[in-house]
Amino acid sequence: MGYHFFAYLGRMKFIKRWSLMHSGVNENIMEHSEQVAQFAHALAVINNKVFSGNADAGKCTILAVFHETGEVITGDLPTPVKYFNQKIKTAYKELETVANEKLLTMLPEELKDEYRKVVLPDLDQYEYKLVKAADKLSAYVKCVEEVRAGNKEFSKALKSIGKELEANPLPEVQYFIKNFIGGFQKTLDELE
Repeated sequence: MGYHFFAYLGRMKFIKRWSLMHSGVNENIMEHSEQVAQFAHALAVINNKVFSGNADAGKCTILAVFHETGEVITGDLPTPVKYFNQKIKTAYKELETVANEKLLTMLPEELKDEYRKVVLPDLDQYEYKLVKAADKLSAYVKCVEEVRAGNKEFSKALKSIGKELEANPLPEVQYFIKNFIGGFQKTLDELE
């Protein structure tokens, strides 16, 4: 018989992000999830080491790795469509839940509870809030890299996501922006 959960997740590499935009470098949700995991881990470490918090860096990393899993079934709905109005936003959230529930059926019974925690996480936990912030940071970095490469297609997104990040109340996010975002605006030679 076999189970198909991981075969489905392996298809994350085929789901293109930014589908309405002309990208100089295409990005898929598997690559995106890796970067979000790096950033979420960093935000948790910053929370703990700089702001004396108690975020679980491992949990942040795992939640980030799995934060786009439902998109192997739904695809990546472009942000302007996903957030066009409250009705569409609500319907899409429900669709994501259904897709993630479907993925969970592709696991042996003894593993389902463990994966449910990361595929359908508690949205109120602090670690999930850090993942959402890391997701936004990843989108911002994509825009920075595209604009730096001369792709004006991402100029408006760069500004709007930048404003959202400036308004983010999490001190870890502001620390990350202040200390790490500048590097993404440099060439390889400038990084050395």
